[in-house]
Amino acid sequence: MLKVFPYQTPAIPSSGIYYFESDAGVQYEVRFGRKQSDILSVNIVFGVRNDEYDGEEYTLTNKGEFYSVMLTIESIINDFLANNPNIHAIEFAGEPAGGEEENDLPTKRTKVYIRHAHRIFPSEYWKITTNGNKVSIERRKND
Repeated sequence: MLKVFPYQTPAIPSSGIYYFESDAGVQYEVRFGRKQSDILSVNIVFGVRNDEYDGEEYTLTNKGEFYSVMLTIESIINDFLANNPNIHAIEFAGEPAGGEEENDLPTKRTKVYIRHAHRIFPSEYWKITTNGNKVSIERRKND
């Protein structure tokens, strides 16, 4: 059954570091890094924290929890935006999976993340664009 895993919110909402653990015991970190050139623009990075994955935070866990993990990340993004309403730009990129080469095309992970991004960022308020493997999401200006 799909669910949102309980997650730990940052003590200071603008710090943007969240943690959660799946039912299978996989520990995740979701980080919103502010850009030095524009503090209202962030990069989203998330990955696995468990030692059993040898420090490879972008590993495939194959625990059958992908959709619940993505629902949890969606909930975390919504929480971050609710607590940081002036954020106007977000970027992310999916790391290449095993056997996948890094090039100027979106990775399989990026393509999956884009599908979820459309659920989180409605087109009437946000514009989603891709440039190679990088996804940029910008808040639409009020006319």
